[in-house]
This record gives sequence, C-alpha cells and structure tokens, in this order.
Amino acid sequence: MKVSVIGTGYVGLVAAAAFAEHGNDVLCADIDEAKIEGLRAGKIPIYEPGLEPLVKRNSEAGRLRFTTSNPEAAAHAEVIFLAVGTPTGGTDGAPKLDYLFQAAKDVGPHLDGFTVVVNKSTVPVGTAERVKRIIADTNADADFTVASNPEFLKEGVAVQDFMHPDRVIIGTDDERAKNLLNRLYKPFFRTSERLFHMTARSAELTKYAANAYLAARISFVNDVANLCDAVGADVEQVRRGMGSDARIGNKFLYPGVGYGGSCFPKDTRALIRTAREHGISMSIVASADRINETQKLVLVRKVRNHFGNDLSGKTLALWGLAFKPNTDDIREAPALTIVRSLASDGAAIRMCDPEAGPNFIAALGDTANNFPIELVSDPYVAAAGADALILCTEWRQYRSPDFKRLAEVMGGKALFDGRNQWDRDHVEALGFRYAGIGR
Repeated sequence: MKVSVIGTGYVGLVAAAAFAEHGNDVLCADIDEAKIEGLRAGKIPIYEPGLEPLVKRNSEAGRLRFTTSNPEAAAHAEVIFLAVGTPTGGTDGAPKLDYLFQAAKDVGPHLDGFTVVVNKSTVPVGTAERVKRIIADTNADADFTVASNPEFLKEGVAVQDFMHPDRVIIGTDDERAKNLLNRLYKPFFRTSERLFHMTARSAELTKYAANAYLAARISFVNDVANLCDAVGADVEQVRRGMGSDARIGNKFLYPGVGYGGSCFPKDTRALIRTAREHGISMSIVASADRINETQKLVLVRKVRNHFGNDLSGKTLALWGLAFKPNTDDIREAPALTIVRSLASDGAAIRMCDPEAGPNFIAALGDTANNFPIELVSDPYVAAAGADALILCTEWRQYRSPDFKRLAEVMGGKALFDGRNQWDRDHVEALGFRYAGIGR
C-alpha cells in the first residue's frame, strides 16, 4: 500500500518505519530541510531504542523515503497520516493546531483518487471534522475522508509498542476508509480482536481519556506517598498491597518526582479545557495536574531540610535528566524544575544523563549560563566531592551503582532517591543518609 506520513517526530518517524517494515511503500515528509537531509544520510533526529536500524533497513530497501514536499507526499498515497506536533499553545491548555491545519492545506489540492487522511496527532474532539472542511475548501472535487487514529506509544519502547500494539483505534464512519485501514494494520495482529472501530469524536476523546487516567493514577500514588512520609508508612508496601487487587493492578502505580514528557501534561490540560468549554468540571484530572506540579518539588524540599535550608556552597550531583529512561526527551521533565530550584537556592549542580544532556542544557537556557551547572558524562565524576546525590530518572545504569565507590568519592553521604530504586538498608549500612519518596 502507498502510505505517506507528514511529520518526522516520535510518532511520525516510528509509524513510517513500522509501516515500511511490513512491506508498504512509505514516503515521510517534513518541512525541516535539515532533518530530512539528516534522515536521508541515516541520522536519526531522536533517541529511541530500535528506531535507527528500522529506518536504515527500510531506507536501504527503498520502502522508506523522505521528502520536504507535503504536496509530493499527498500525491503519493492512498493513506496520509498527519503526525505533526500539537503542543500546548497557551496558558489555558489549548493545543496549538496550526501545524496540523497547515499540513491539511498543503495536502488538499494534491490528493489523487480516493484518499484517507488520518489524524495521528493528538487533537481535541471535533478536529477531524475541521480538517475535513479545510481540505474540502482547498479541493472541492477531492474524493477523500478524514479518520482519527490516535497513537498510544510510550517513549523508550515506541517501536515495540507500534509493532505489537495493545489496540488500534480507528475513528471513521466511512466503509472505504475502514477497509483501507484494516488492510494496513492487519499485519500487526494475528487476529483483529484488538482493532476497534468507532466514530472520529470517540477516537479523539479516547486518547485524552486514556492519558488522563494514567496521569491520575501516578498523581494518586504520589499523594499516597506524601501521606506515607507524614504518618511513617512505606509507600512501597502500600503500593504492592494495592496493586495485588485485580481490580487495580500495579501498572502506573509507582511513586516518584512526577510525570513529564510530551503527552501526559499536555493532554490532561487539553482535556480539562475541552471539558470547561462544555460546562463540565474534570476535577479529578485537574487535581492530577496540580498534584504533579507540586510533586516535582518534593525532592527539593527534602534536600533543603537536610541542609537546614541553606544550600549556598553545596555541590549536588544529579543523575537522570530525561523525563523517563530510554529517551532524550526533556519536555516537562521533573529534573528541569528540580535543577532550577536548587540552583536558585545557591547550590552548584553537577549532572549526568546517558542521552538527554544537550537537550537539557538547551532547555535550561539562561539558568545554565547564570548558575554553576555542569554536565558530565560519567556518573561517578558527577558524584565526586558532592555533598549529596539525587536520582531523578531511573536509567538502568543508575539503578544498582557501586555504593562503596560512591561512599569513597562523595564529599557528603546523602542520597535522595526520586524513583525509589535503591535498597535503603544497604545504603544506610554503608553510612549514607537515605531519603526516598514515601519511604
């Protein structure tokens, strides 16, 4: 099948490579010329495990090609996926849809034969109808329909998620579109049990509702963790007790320093805004967002308390900058809030991350230039002479470090475990003072 994907971010590039892997003729478009030239040369613009060999293999086989021309992509395909960014556009949580609507305007005049235009981007309810009107305005004679096909990829395992999806949701009432998309996705399933058909509006809302629910679970367990700190309970024991209930389960029930990334913060706020526009109060979702922002400062408060609220002259090591392991994505990363807060308190910060360091420094902006903040590549170099060590992101190499070595190289013996990864009894036996989340 001839497929085009507009956008080469996490969603677009993974989708394009995965469709090509299943034998489709895929043309991937992006208006960023440098990014497209890099992709043609085999340079992947994001860090995502498994993506580079997938792109390389299908590019070399001729099944995956790249262009800066959206019109060329439109003329090529039976199915066109719009996978452009829809970032938060303002303080009210409304997503910015300019890129999506511009892509629709670009492809409209160049549709060739019956075409299914698919919104793969995360968009508010009713966006499929708006995209359909835009395309119709640019090409009154076009034979097309617009469907919604939300993505449910987790950064760090996005390739695995796309190749082996929990479910694929197709939002359309058009039988021709259903048939085309069924054919496209059938190779990803042994059976069609995980292929769900619904209206476009239901599909659009499903994406937001799923992410908001997961965000609420994370904020709930973080709220419980803070209560555990106050009453002297252990949230790890509480979490296991809760998660053993089949009605609850243990997924997304891990306390920490809050969620980040491109989806949960943006999607919860967009859902709250959509609800407000229709006179509905999404109070649980609003609370989840509010709790999450507060949770990003939990470790900061613990560090301040440890040093008597005076961080001047202190050197703090910080491991993990990305919002989660196995990605270089620092959007809404808790580490950003933590570093900015500790630096403003007068601490010198030496930090380390396997992939996200350059992106993190760029995101810090003036903070990186105006405060004593250093990025190093070796975690033990980061810890050398430090008065305390903070774990923000649980990369595998940070989960079981050589604590004896840390005891030798650190200037102080304070560990702040923002992901509850370390064995408290073990590190305290080595003379460390340990502080986790809700423990």
